[in-house]
Amino acid sequence: MIKVGLTGGIGSGKSTVSKILISKGFSVYNSDNRAKWLMNNDDNLKSNIISIFGDKAYLKGSLNRKYLSAKVFNDSLKLKALNNLVHPLVAIDFKNWLIHQKSKDFVFKEAAILIESGAYKEMDKIIVLSCPENIRLERVLKRDGNSPELVKKRMQNQISETEKINHADFVIKNNGSESDLVLEVEFVISELKNLNK
Repeated sequence: MIKVGLTGGIGSGKSTVSKILISKGFSVYNSDNRAKWLMNNDDNLKSNIISIFGDKAYLKGSLNRKYLSAKVFNDSLKLKALNNLVHPLVAIDFKNWLIHQKSKDFVFKEAAILIESGAYKEMDKIIVLSCPENIRLERVLKRDGNSPELVKKRMQNQISETEKINHADFVIKNNGSESDLVLEVEFVISELKNLNK
């Protein structure tokens, strides 16, 4: 089984590429969604988050994402503390998920901070999504309704696209239409299949 990491900056189109891969029958592990699930469902993790960020981190038992985002995106130490709590659990969750994928030739792991967290070292191949910052900003503003300042701050908390590309085996440019993106994804899939022959 070949483990393929899929990463890119905020708004680069990771979710769209994941949907394309799933539509073609591939299994995709979404690190961000699983992290949110764990933060809502793992009691130990919940109490650790509350001990650092206070009771407001949860509203009626559910993660208060707005509150938490405001706390961590202005404070790199708090962001690091949160990541140190969540990432080890996501790594375990991914290993458990892999057990159920044994029949697959390829699996994909989508993660915004695949490089920063060091999780890329456990992947066999890395795909980096490349997209100009102005397009990414526009997409995120449309999607999340956050202020441009907040989105730019989140972008600054991620390593640069150039640094990500330094770790890439494949770079997918996502600055055109969705049909262009599908063609780029299909090309990478065919390259991966060649590796597996």
